[in-house]
Amino acid sequence: MGDLRGIFFDQDGVIIDTEKDGHRVAFNEAFKAFGYDFLWDVEHYHRLLQIAGGKERMRHYFEEKGSFEELTEDERNEFIKELHKKKTEIFISLIASGKLPLRTGIKRIMKEAMEEGLKLGVCTTANERSASAIANGLLKDIRFEFVLAGDVVKKKKPDPEIYLLGLEKSGLDPRQCIVVEDSRNGILAAKAAGLRVVATTNVYTEREDLSDADIILTSLGDPDDEKGVLKKGDNEILQFDGVLHVDQLIRYFSN
Repeated sequence: MGDLRGIFFDQDGVIIDTEKDGHRVAFNEAFKAFGYDFLWDVEHYHRLLQIAGGKERMRHYFEEKGSFEELTEDERNEFIKELHKKKTEIFISLIASGKLPLRTGIKRIMKEAMEEGLKLGVCTTANERSASAIANGLLKDIRFEFVLAGDVVKKKKPDPEIYLLGLEKSGLDPRQCIVVEDSRNGILAAKAAGLRVVATTNVYTEREDLSDADIILTSLGDPDDEKGVLKKGDNEILQFDGVLHVDQLIRYFSN
């Protein structure tokens, strides 16, 4: 088993708790801008989150409603593309406004990882523009080896393709890396790529089956802010007291 040399992060729900008050709001504003009067409420959006990818969620929803029956496949693709483009513009404006702050502890643990010389990467199904806005804005002082987003891979999580690409970009062996995820689909993707997983839960994913993760926390925690609760993991090795540090992860995953 190799020493820990890299950490890959999912974005939505891990770096920023984006789903409930970010993506969901942006989807609804985009629908309104296109003349629709329906909304995705919190519970319905939770069900749609089981489908990876924003364009895929919209396609599923409109096909389920029967809204695409008169459209050709090319017309469907163009409609989804334009609607998702509008949604992305709204979402990026939410990020720029500061209404979607970073999750507790995420920037701290990234900085700790940099100090330890670990390679950092982002592996997300989120749109490339939103991923870039976060990586080059809120996290501009974090040195990422790569940011993989959007349609950079053909298959979305739970398929392991994006994490396999991350391994290729980093040049590391799966046993030298861990992933920080928040959802069952993300955990399954990471595990299928041979990676170990730390899961941080949120309002949506705390109800999912995350048991395949090696460690489950409610939050990474910060000394002067929210403290996390350990839901799964060997605390004799981890020694978690509400705040997770990189040296604890190095020790934990070197055993």
